[in-house]
Amino acid sequence: MIKNEIAELNIIGMSLQGAGIARVDGMAVFVPGAATGDRIRAVIVKVKSNHAFARCLEVLSPSAQRITPVCGVFPQCGGCAFQHVDYACELALKESEVRETLRRIGGIGAPVMPMVGASSPLRYRNKAMLPVGQSQNGIGTGYFAAHSHRIIFTDDCPLQPVLFSEIAQTVCGWAQESGCPIYDETAHTGCLRHIYLRQSFFNGDILVTLVVNAKQVPRTDLLIKALCTQHPAVKGILLNHHEKQSNAVLGEGLTCLWGTTRVHEELCGLRFQLSPLSFFQIHPPQAEKLYTIAAQYANLGGGERILDLYCGTGTIGLSMAKEAKEVIGVEVVPSAIADANENARQNGIVNARFLRMDAADAAKQLFAEQWHPDVVLLDPPRKGCSAATLEVVAGMRPARIVYISCDPATLARDLALLAEWGYQTQEVTPVDMFPRTAHVECCALVAAMGWR
Repeated sequence: MIKNEIAELNIIGMSLQGAGIARVDGMAVFVPGAATGDRIRAVIVKVKSNHAFARCLEVLSPSAQRITPVCGVFPQCGGCAFQHVDYACELALKESEVRETLRRIGGIGAPVMPMVGASSPLRYRNKAMLPVGQSQNGIGTGYFAAHSHRIIFTDDCPLQPVLFSEIAQTVCGWAQESGCPIYDETAHTGCLRHIYLRQSFFNGDILVTLVVNAKQVPRTDLLIKALCTQHPAVKGILLNHHEKQSNAVLGEGLTCLWGTTRVHEELCGLRFQLSPLSFFQIHPPQAEKLYTIAAQYANLGGGERILDLYCGTGTIGLSMAKEAKEVIGVEVVPSAIADANENARQNGIVNARFLRMDAADAAKQLFAEQWHPDVVLLDPPRKGCSAATLEVVAGMRPARIVYISCDPATLARDLALLAEWGYQTQEVTPVDMFPRTAHVECCALVAAMGWR
């Protein structure tokens, strides 16, 4: 097999990134946009020592699982991996991938429950961060192509509400009219970097935040008038000041131009307030399913102490507080801690408190104070937990650890480390929080060996 060779390939599997997999002379060939069961004509674009990559030229015989993508910029946009296959195929693939990743990386043989799918794989996002750029048709928004900062412009993303696209077009029209310069990340010049939208699934209220490389922007009166007149769901308009030359989307400073700085959401019977800088699950109906599983794994009887590490705005811990004796949440983001405390107050929860600390440092401090949790909730970022954090948590000897993960690979690694410190994985349930993308969430029950 050589570069630029044309070949007919039978696709026998798929990767979690949505690429079809064929085998030629024992070598795996990855073909983006191909589906299991396809027979295709493809050109080899790259050959490595033990695998190759190809580009599909023609689908000679389509798979029974293949569908027509509903998005006009798939697969050029880097957001989705599975627009070309039916949802049942996607769920089966993700479930299999979780099981295989746990086994291969962590040696974890615990039961993996059936994937918990969404009621619909479309229009589920309550948040979008849209890069702004200059297209052939003027100022526009879209998403970055995979592994790049090249914007793929689009008028609509089928994973987000239609209203998001309409609001983005209004902001782009204002930028054109007001002369607000678009940010150039190479030269670090210009002003408008991203349009950040957050909507309450509960009542539909929307926050519009412009991420800007400036202290202020021109003609905010025109911006406020356009958004308020055309989009009554908009309840707050803010600036996020991001003046560093950085790939991070958000800066730290916020200025409110008009209206409120927070929207309210309801989850698991509780009310939460969310600021632009606070983490919250982007798919509330699936989040409720995830938290229900976490509560089942926690198996609370009313007398337990809960340590909620990486607690964000406190959603998971607060959802369990009524069944616990005490909840301590830990988060490093100041605005999230402020929201968590306010969320506890608004919901009348008096047995929860929140610490603004690094997870490992907080666990060490509580351990030194001889505060011993019965249940530890872990919901770390994609990189997973540090070994130091896991070691301290294991040293606190909770009966159960409930680990929520957005990356099966780091989950497998961390479950293997916990096994070294006397904790055995009992069960893992994958939840499809991000349909059509390559991401998958998991909830794992980990128990001290000998616990029943």
